[in-house]
Amino acid sequence: MRRLYVLGLLLGLLVPLFAAQSNRDDDLARIRSATQVLHEIQSVPDQAIPNAILSGAACIAVIPSEKKFALGIGGSYGKGLVTCRNGNRWSAPAFITVGGGSWGFQIGGEASDVVMVFRNRRGVERLLSNKLRIGADASAAAGPVGRHAAAATDATLNAEILTYARSRGAFAGVSLNGAIVQPDESGNIAMYGRAARHQQILSGEVRAPAAAQPLLQEVATITGTGPVPR
Repeated sequence: MRRLYVLGLLLGLLVPLFAAQSNRDDDLARIRSATQVLHEIQSVPDQAIPNAILSGAACIAVIPSEKKFALGIGGSYGKGLVTCRNGNRWSAPAFITVGGGSWGFQIGGEASDVVMVFRNRRGVERLLSNKLRIGADASAAAGPVGRHAAAATDATLNAEILTYARSRGAFAGVSLNGAIVQPDESGNIAMYGRAARHQQILSGEVRAPAAAQPLLQEVATITGTGPVPR
């Protein structure tokens, strides 16, 4: 028990290192990485998110290279972004963080790209109010893959969020239950200024920066929606 306590304390000290304040360069890197992640995933039809799921998505979140670490106790931390559908257009990206931990005896670490498909706005509203605990504040399930994969299981039909991860080249639906997603206020301020709130960003009230146009074009392409806002 003493060993677990010490390791837990060390993990608690490590998490703030991952959670450093975001700046504009960090935001721009996230936008570029998220665009690349979506493009690469959807370029492999047999391992892609099904078109039927993407065409009905209310919001899409991407966390490029979420860091997983282990030091007696497993955990993860990542920075990403989310964009939401407003009619046939997609909002400017709002910046988010995701983190979670699980007990276990392990040593090592890896990085995974995480994609979350919000099937309605309820989960995002929870996120915007403060933070969202996946599986508790909104139902979630590992999403199916393959562009023509059937999604007619009870879990996926009823889930508000479908979750995926890519690690070492393999892309699959994974459970992220217990992970906490919350707005990255420092990232939003760095990109849009203090006057812009995350609610305004995702509702389409805030103009998308030029740097986000490739991302929004990629989202519009894979979801089969309309023109990119400028």
